Amino acid sequence: MRRLLRTLAASAFACLLLPLSAGTGNATTATTATPASAQAGPIGMTSGFYTDPYSNPAVWAAANPGDGRAAAIRDNIASRPMARWFGAWSGDIGSAVGSYVGAADAADKLPVLIAYNIPGRDACGGHSGGGAGTPAAYRTWISAFASAIGSRPALVVIEPDSLGDFSCLNQAQIDERNGMLRGALTEFRNRAPNTWTYLDAGNPAWVSASTMAQHLEGAGAREAHGFSLNISNYFTTGENTSYGNAINGALSASYGYTKPYVIDTSRNGNGSNGQWCNPGGRKTGTPSQTGGGAEMLLWLKTPGESDGNCGVGGGSAAGQFLPEVAYKMIFGY
Repeated sequence: MRRLLRTLAASAFACLLLPLSAGTGNATTATTATPASAQAGPIGMTSGFYTDPYSNPAVWAAANPGDGRAAAIRDNIASRPMARWFGAWSGDIGSAVGSYVGAADAADKLPVLIAYNIPGRDACGGHSGGGAGTPAAYRTWISAFASAIGSRPALVVIEPDSLGDFSCLNQAQIDERNGMLRGALTEFRNRAPNTWTYLDAGNPAWVSASTMAQHLEGAGAREAHGFSLNISNYFTTGENTSYGNAINGALSASYGYTKPYVIDTSRNGNGSNGQWCNPGGRKTGTPSQTGGGAEMLLWLKTPGESDGNCGVGGGSAAGQFLPEVAYKMIFGY
């Protein structure tokens, strides 16, 4: 009953989301097909975003209470709702996802998950390479991922960078990747009916909006709830909003539909200095919230987690938590 009442109440809020997904300045954007009742979805079923008590910064702060940086990291990063990333390191994916979503469900909160295990992952950047060994292994993995969520509410971003990496793949690899992404969307549609899925659309400096629209269409974006922007990058919310709207303009003009989008604001408080791999002087951005120029602003990358052996994270591995980087990111220096 609690969720039913919240879903009904959220239908009014849903009206706020629809213009954001269609705000491209193109009259044909009215073809967006998602009705207000569906827009309420997992947001209406929950009472806010889930804060992971076992995120890397939370675990570090708890283990280092005497460190002068611990309180700031605990209060300004660990206490914020953030996404959890899932890949081969997660072990049995059904158990890992089920446990995480179950904890969020017990707290009546909305979890944000990132599936990051596609074969040939990070083909251009290289620092986060890996993924499932074969397309068949990936299909098994992503099916178990979706099944573990089941009917519980969730947001899932599917394979960051996978549509921006096309310049580093041949056509056969692109076709194979698109097949895996379309298959992933089908798995979530069939097995996780209260999950909103997002294909990743890179960032404003990577691929042109018109080209990214083509990539999204090829990967089955019609079946996704929306797309994500700026994951693990630093571009301002305004820059990403302009890019997202341009993508929607291209989707509308070429394919007759638009989609809501979310922006990763975890590290964009100072904007980008043109570098993507552990640049110095960056700052945390707006905490997770609905609206803000997009459907949602979300912390998708954990502030303080390394992008790889580069920049101010020299000597580290991708995903490793660096307390000094996290601390400086809180204050923007």
